[in-house]
Amino acid sequence: MQLANASAIATIDEQGGRLASLVVHGMELLVTEGAKPTRWGSFPMIPWCGRLPYGRLEFAGAAYEFPPTSPPHANHGRSHLQRWEPVDEATIRTDLGEPWPFGGHALQRFELTETSLTVTAEVHAGDRPMPAMAGWHPWFRRELARGAPAEVEFEAASIYAVDDDQIPTGGLLPVPPGPWDACFVGLRNDPIITWPQALRLTISSDFDHWVIFTEPEHALCVEPQSGPPNEFHIDPHVLHPGEALVGSMTLAWELP
Repeated sequence: MQLANASAIATIDEQGGRLASLVVHGMELLVTEGAKPTRWGSFPMIPWCGRLPYGRLEFAGAAYEFPPTSPPHANHGRSHLQRWEPVDEATIRTDLGEPWPFGGHALQRFELTETSLTVTAEVHAGDRPMPAMAGWHPWFRRELARGAPAEVEFEAASIYAVDDDQIPTGGLLPVPPGPWDACFVGLRNDPIITWPQALRLTISSDFDHWVIFTEPEHALCVEPQSGPPNEFHIDPHVLHPGEALVGSMTLAWELP
């Protein structure tokens, strides 16, 4: 699936439901290939975000096991491994099937304008209650076809404390100096990525948790999501039959 106008071309890969490419004013903004499905593009994280410790979920008195996708943990949900089917020219859908035991389905809608791309996700419960999260994991290139390397700007109140396996515990800490691989809350402004002399990109979302990953040399990730990694074991958001979790991410650009 592809959306295009005079300023941008957005390519959506139905395998994984990912934004596989975003070309703005002739410049590719995303990493377009990687050694594994979680290392490129901008992919949806559904029905959980970040690490599910040791691939184990305990919910409503039962325990469930999921294949480790980044051993020993199961990372970033299941939807990026599934086929999404077109609903219309700007909407795709996937059912949340095995090994997810609770059923339900997810939708993504893409809206491209001359100055922005908005992606909206909906996670719908099936016929039984289920924990649910949603978010996106975009991999932005450090360097574009022109201009200087990327710089990210944001202010946040806190980060989540993590244990020895880098799993959030629920506690909060002051923000340390970068580089970062952490979940931030209390953002005071929308994160902005600037490629000097090339492009300025503002990332906004109605989700209020942000994982920001600036350690790789070739890329940086600014990931809006509905809750912190390990939310299922901290304070799960539960959907009941007929309910949905809905949120959006907007990438808005301007030339210098």
